[in-house]
Amino acid sequence: MIFKGVREGRPYPDHKLSARGWAKIPPRQLRLDQLTTLTKVLALDKLLSEDSTFYGDLFAHVVRWEGELYLEDGLHRAVRSALRNRNIIHARTLDLDALDLSEGARALEEQLEDTAEIPARPRVVDVPPEPVRPPRSAPDPHSGGGVHRRGRRSTGWTSPPRPERPW
Repeated sequence: MIFKGVREGRPYPDHKLSARGWAKIPPRQLRLDQLTTLTKVLALDKLLSEDSTFYGDLFAHVVRWEGELYLEDGLHRAVRSALRNRNIIHARTLDLDALDLSEGARALEEQLEDTAEIPARPRVVDVPPEPVRPPRSAPDPHSGGGVHRRGRRSTGWTSPPRPERPW
């Protein structure tokens, strides 16, 4: 079986998330056999059309509710992946289990700003500058360092000369 299950309709409350809200959620990989689809009918004309996924979001939309993953949008994209023997799709996952859905709670789009897995900008730490070193002179061929060749057929560094072994 391609999907974990097939059902008609959403078992979770309406989240009313806009396209802008979905865009705040970073996509991740999900296995098709973990998803329950919310549509029993598949339109073959949309499945076979080359531009059926041209409009809208590039990624499928998945909602986590009570520990289950429901494929809300992107069924045709998921079936195409399965037909190509790919059992993984990239999807944006809205985790309703992690959000506050009570009546007095903030809007979901505001809550997503707190929970989105977008990497934060690293803090800049004061690092002392490296000491200024005097420029190097040409390498000594007997010191064991490589020599840089500059020419028409230059490939970069040459191997350092091997010391002569007395044995």
